[in-house]
Amino acid sequence: MSRPATETGFSGLALILLAGGQSARFGGPKLLAPLAGMPLAVHAAAMLAGLPFTKRYAVVGPQVPDLSALGYECIPLTPAGAPQARSLALGVAAAMADGAEAVLVALADMPLVPQDHIRALVSQFDGDRIATSAHGVTLPPAIFGAQHFPALAALDGDRGGAVRLKGAPIVALDPRFALDVDRPEDLTRAEALL
Repeated sequence: MSRPATETGFSGLALILLAGGQSARFGGPKLLAPLAGMPLAVHAAAMLAGLPFTKRYAVVGPQVPDLSALGYECIPLTPAGAPQARSLALGVAAAMADGAEAVLVALADMPLVPQDHIRALVSQFDGDRIATSAHGVTLPPAIFGAQHFPALAALDGDRGGAVRLKGAPIVALDPRFALDVDRPEDLTRAEALL
């Protein structure tokens, strides 16, 4: 692991930012769409870069800005357009290779999740798994301990790690901040909440 953690709970915790989606419902490359003067992907990445993860990975599609200046190791999603589970598997493989003890998985199209929520997840993480909940739905960001890495690396399809979160402890997130930008009108809603 390359960066020492300075806040309690972040030691051994790597970040995997999933930024390889196809933007099918958005009608164009949504992660390049501007939010608060910067591309959507950069907005989410910058917020997370302000936290002391021991390592940061971004699994990126071809239309995502370079996030290496924010301290991310960028991992190309191959094949391009592969489902979310493939993105997660690539990130988990990198974290395993670097000796991570746990990973926090976040989505680049969820730009409003506050740092305080991430800190709450980290502080309540017991070494197994923990997830976010909004509108009664379990969703990312979520943390998985290393014992889940083999199963996460073997997932396929677009559900990502959701199947591994059944019965996991949850930390509630104000539903306004759980906004997943899938359509242009979601970007307008996100801008209004900043």
